[in-house]
Amino acid sequence: MQIVLIVLLAALWLGTMWLGFVVVFPLLFPITLTVAAVAAVGLYYLHACRTLAPSTLKGPSPVAPPTDSYRHYLLSQVWQDWWVIARTVVPKVWQTTKSLLVLLTQTLLGGLWGFFAFPVWAALCAGIVAAAVPAAVLGLVMTVLYGVVAFIGLAGWLACVLVLAAVERVFMAYGRILQTCPHPFCYEKVGLPVYECPGCGARHHRLSPGPAGAFRHVCRCGARLPTTVPFGRFRLAAYCPHCGGRLPERIGRVRVEPLPFVGGPAAGKTTFMFLGIRALHARARAVDGRLAFVEPRHAQAYAGAIREFQRGGHLAKTGPELPLATMVDVELPGRARRILYLFDPAGEHYTGATEVESLRYLDHGEALLFIVDPFALPQVRRALTAEERGLVERSAASSEEDPADTLQRVLNELRSRPDRGKQRRIAVVVTKTDLLRRTEIGRSLQNGATLRLWLDQVGLGNTVRTLDQVAGQVQYLGSGLETHPADVAKLLGWVSGLPTNGQVRPDAEIDVQADEVPGTAPLRSPWPVRGRDGSRVPLGYQVGRWAVLAGLSILTVAAMTASVIVAVTQLRLPPWPF
Repeated sequence: MQIVLIVLLAALWLGTMWLGFVVVFPLLFPITLTVAAVAAVGLYYLHACRTLAPSTLKGPSPVAPPTDSYRHYLLSQVWQDWWVIARTVVPKVWQTTKSLLVLLTQTLLGGLWGFFAFPVWAALCAGIVAAAVPAAVLGLVMTVLYGVVAFIGLAGWLACVLVLAAVERVFMAYGRILQTCPHPFCYEKVGLPVYECPGCGARHHRLSPGPAGAFRHVCRCGARLPTTVPFGRFRLAAYCPHCGGRLPERIGRVRVEPLPFVGGPAAGKTTFMFLGIRALHARARAVDGRLAFVEPRHAQAYAGAIREFQRGGHLAKTGPELPLATMVDVELPGRARRILYLFDPAGEHYTGATEVESLRYLDHGEALLFIVDPFALPQVRRALTAEERGLVERSAASSEEDPADTLQRVLNELRSRPDRGKQRRIAVVVTKTDLLRRTEIGRSLQNGATLRLWLDQVGLGNTVRTLDQVAGQVQYLGSGLETHPADVAKLLGWVSGLPTNGQVRPDAEIDVQADEVPGTAPLRSPWPVRGRDGSRVPLGYQVGRWAVLAGLSILTVAAMTASVIVAVTQLRLPPWPF
C-alpha cells in the first residue's frame, strides 16, 4: 500500500512538473519578464522625472551657484544629472530584485509544497533575472541618448561660438576698435574688459562666446548678459582687467583714440585742450551730433577753465602726477564715433627720458599733437627786443624747454614700438600766436607765411622734416585765444579721425552759446536686468533637461510597447499533446 502511495505521489509530482514547465512556465515567464522590465523602466523614468523636472537649484541633482557665470549645461551638468539618476536607480533595482527573489524563495519553496511549486518559482525568478538584460540594454540606450543630445547640442554650441567670435573679430577689425586703459600707472591695452552685472554687481572676466554660453552668459543672480558687442555687451559697465579702473561707456563699440599732447612746461597744452573741446563741442552741436564727458570731474574742470577764459585769466599749472585721460565721447552724423583720450601731463614729464618712459599710453596711439611754444625756441628768444620780451612776460608764461628736445625724447620712446613709432597723423600746434604776431619775428605770419615755413626759418627745420618721416600726414595750426573755433575743431577732428564737415544748422551759434558746457549724459542705454530668479536654474539648463526628458519619454513608451508585443508573441501556447 505504501508503494502504491509513493508511486501515486511520484506520478502526481511528475505530472505537476510536466504541467508546470510545459504549460505554466511558458505562460508565466514572459509575463514576469515583461512586468519586471516595465517596472525597471518605470523606476528609471520616475527618478529621471524627479531629477530633470525641478527648476530650482536644489533637488536630487543640485546645481552649484557659480562664482560669476553658469557653465553651459551640456558641458558638465548633463552628465551629473545622468550620474545621479544612474546611481539612484541601479541600487534601487538591485535591492528590489534581491528582496523579491528572497521573498519568492521563502514563500514558494519554504514547505513541502515547494516540490510542486518549483516551476512557478523558476518562472518567476527566471523572468525577474532575465529582465536584467532588457533593463541593461535600455540603460545603455538611455546613456547613448544622453551622449547624442550632448553631441548635437555641443556641435550647435561650438558652431555658434566660432561664428560669433568671428563676427566680433570682423566687427572690431572693420571698425578699427582700440580699447585701452586711461588710468595712471596702467595705460595698458585691453583685449577684453571686465564687465559688471547690472543685477548683482558681479564682475565677469570672460564675457565672450565660450564655455558659459554662445549668445548669453547667465550670472549667478540669474541675469542674462550679452557675450558680444553687436548683441549689446557695450551697454554694461566695463573695467580694466589690469588695474580695475572704470572704462568709458560704449567701450568696444566705439574706437578709443588716444591723443597725447606733447610739449614742454607752460607750452599751452592744457589751454589748447580745453579750447579744442569747446570747438569740437560747438561743431558737434552745429551738425546735430553729441559730445559728452565720461567723468563728471572732467566736466567740472572744463567749466572752470571756460570761466577762467571768460575772465581773461590763466589756467593753473598741471600737477606733477601721471594724468588720467580726459575722456570725451563724441558722436557725429554718418556713424562718426570716437572716445577721445586726451592725455595732458605736466610738461616736466617730457623733460627726461625716464619721465617719458612712464607715459605708457604712447605705446597705443597712432596720432599725437605736438604743442610748440614759439617763445621757447632759442632763435625766437634771441630775436625778441627788450620791449617784446617784457610784453611776453606780462602776457603769458613761457616754456624753458626747447620743443625740438621734447619731441626728440618722445620719438626715441616711440621707436621702441614694433612699428618703430610710426604715426598716421601728427598735428603741430603753435600756441600763443596772437602774442607772436605782435613781435617782429612773428610779423611774417600776418603776411600769409605758412607755419611750416616759419618754423623752418626759426630753427625747427630738422624737427619738421623728422615729423614728415615719422607721420603719414602732418598739419599745422596757429592757436591763440582769438583763433576761430572752426579751425580748432577741424584740426582736432582731423587728428582724431572724426569728419567735422557735416551740414551746419542755421541756429548753431545761438544754440551753442545757450548751453556751452558739455554734460556727462550717457550715450548708450544701460543693459536691462532680465532673467530667471537666482534661486532657479538658468533657462538653458531647463531646456536641456526637458530635451533629455522628452527623449527618455519617447524611449520609455517605445520600450514598454516593445515589451508588451514580445510578451504577447511569447504567450502563444504550444498545442496540447492530447
